[in-house]
Amino acid sequence: MELPRASGRLAKTDAIDAEVLAHFAQVMKPEPRQMADPETRKLRALVTRRRQLDQMVTAELNRRRHSLQVVREGFVATIRCCKRQIAAIDKHLATLIQQTPKFRQKAELLRSAPGIGGVASATLLARLPELGTLDRKKIAALVGVAPYNRDSGKMKGKRAIWGGRGDVRAVLYMSTLVAVRLNPSLCEFHQRLRRAGKSPKIALTACMRKLIIILNAMLKNESPCAWKVRPIVGAVSS
Repeated sequence: MELPRASGRLAKTDAIDAEVLAHFAQVMKPEPRQMADPETRKLRALVTRRRQLDQMVTAELNRRRHSLQVVREGFVATIRCCKRQIAAIDKHLATLIQQTPKFRQKAELLRSAPGIGGVASATLLARLPELGTLDRKKIAALVGVAPYNRDSGKMKGKRAIWGGRGDVRAVLYMSTLVAVRLNPSLCEFHQRLRRAGKSPKIALTACMRKLIIILNAMLKNESPCAWKVRPIVGAVSS
């Protein structure tokens, strides 16, 4: 509804909507996107459902924590059911990736990077098919870890990330927490930022951007990660 109002059309009908959308396409010329193939659509459906079930488990755990004893058994049953479905989806994902050559090759490359496990690799394959085809700036912007200026006149605001694919960014965040402990390159980068006075959040976001750029280069060059896993010596400094 905002687009018609912005063009001065306050009424709403199907004909007006079609006219406004046609005008938008004529002016903005959005890039056509090819529909995903059946295997990718299956992978996306499984990844999406897994995320939904995981969120349901988290919600039920939070509710159980503040509930009376009389209803806690119901929460336990729901959580068990969701976890069984998650386990079944994990097996289905593993089978689908293993039986699909294009998925299998990319998954093997992604999982060679410290911090990237089965869930992360499946999510990247399903929700970020552009990985390995874009340059470093575009892939960081697509995920939503690229900083943007917030300036106006003489005011210079702080640069901040914005937009992008939230589900990919959430998985990348968890992978980065592990990667900054196992990946020597990211570990040294994270420590250098912290020594420079960067906050934990800014330092970790910068590591997320660096990790997705590394993964993008790995797929583009079809080369596994060259970094050896380092021993865990402690949690990420805060």
